[in-house]
Amino acid sequence: MTNKHPITECIETQLQSYLNDLKGTPPSDIYQMVLTVVEKPVLELVMQHAKQNQSLAAQYLGINRNTLHKKLVEHQILK
Repeated sequence: MTNKHPITECIETQLQSYLNDLKGTPPSDIYQMVLTVVEKPVLELVMQHAKQNQSLAAQYLGINRNTLHKKLVEHQILK
């Protein structure tokens, strides 16, 4: 038995619940849905941790600062 990361288990459980709730209706755009649902809270928490410093937050996330800025705008996180 492999040890799964708790986040992986949470996503698997919630995604399975979502699929079960569809009751046979074909799912659509699951990949984008999961990315959107996961990405926003990650960005919010990292920005809080970086005290709203986008350069530092981008460094923590391992992405370019311009990419982070674009994502913050997309998710309406910028204040």
